[in-house]
Amino acid sequence: MSPPVRLMLTGGGTGGHLFPAIATAEALCHRLPGSEVLFVGTKRKMDRASLEHYGYATCSIHCKGLKGKNLMALIQGMALLPLSCLEAMYHILRFRPHLVVGVGGYVTGPVVAAAKLLGKPTIIHEQNSVPGLANRKLGALVSKICLSLPGSENWFPEEKTILTGNPVRKAILALAGNETKKKEGPLTLLVLGGSLGAHRVNELVTEAFGLGLPGLLGVKVIHQTGPDDAEMVTAAYRGHNIEAKVSPFFQDMAEVYEEADLLVSRAGATTLAELAVLGKPAILIPYPYAADNHQEKNAEFYVQGGGAMMFVEKELTAEILAENLVRLFGDRQGLQEMGAAMGQSGFPDAAEHIVDECLKLLA
Repeated sequence: MSPPVRLMLTGGGTGGHLFPAIATAEALCHRLPGSEVLFVGTKRKMDRASLEHYGYATCSIHCKGLKGKNLMALIQGMALLPLSCLEAMYHILRFRPHLVVGVGGYVTGPVVAAAKLLGKPTIIHEQNSVPGLANRKLGALVSKICLSLPGSENWFPEEKTILTGNPVRKAILALAGNETKKKEGPLTLLVLGGSLGAHRVNELVTEAFGLGLPGLLGVKVIHQTGPDDAEMVTAAYRGHNIEAKVSPFFQDMAEVYEEADLLVSRAGATTLAELAVLGKPAILIPYPYAADNHQEKNAEFYVQGGGAMMFVEKELTAEILAENLVRLFGDRQGLQEMGAAMGQSGFPDAAEHIVDECLKLLA
């Protein structure tokens, strides 16, 4: 067995970047007891809360995103980069990591670049089908590039890439290991808009149930609304006499996933990875303003595998959504087959594969 290591993880800004990093840390600490992990991230409250929940040490640096910003914001972000790199160097020299792993998001750039300057082995992991700006630029610097989806290797030096899949937290993997019995009684729809919610998704789903179609009358709903729409969504379900559990954010995703028979969701890479590992069928509504339209490209992989349906938001109406929900919930056998197809697209060993690549660099 290898000795314990000190791993620095960096990334964040969304739960989609953060949770694969947590999964990688869990896998490393399980494989090599006594290993230490330090997350270098943003000052975002949700990032800090999630990391504190898992008990990992954290720190942050001053940095701002560059892509898609106006000229003034771009100048401010560029001017901040020297400070970002100096702060990153300070944390690296203080923690003395054996290696540094970046998982995307603008904070990744200065931390991984600083690690390279200080001679540390570096890996990046790309969750999406189309990499973000930070990972694209870092591809030429790092030692290894771990990919979540086929096709994204086209953005990087081919000899550095390896398809590992997108890591999933151990609580989700534990749920995936449980045998699912054929469900009797009412079916459950889980609605996810990402960690911050999705206003249009919230509207479409509540309007669909408001149509009163008989095929939806017995369906239970679990709905993650984001921080702004919880009251609106709760009132809508109450007005339609729909049994619904509504919350701005669910901390225990394994619990709500376990209840779900079908999802309506955005197409963030981490959510899709979790659904695939769990074999949960989904109706996907990609976020239309995602950088490089990466959510639609993420969704295509799972649609092609038969585990999901995808609708472009501007073309989707409550009536179309309701009709498809009725059709899917009315065919339990078809829903199970769709879930099995989703499961074939999963990478349950993704975190272990990334740890393998880390240890190869340290050998």
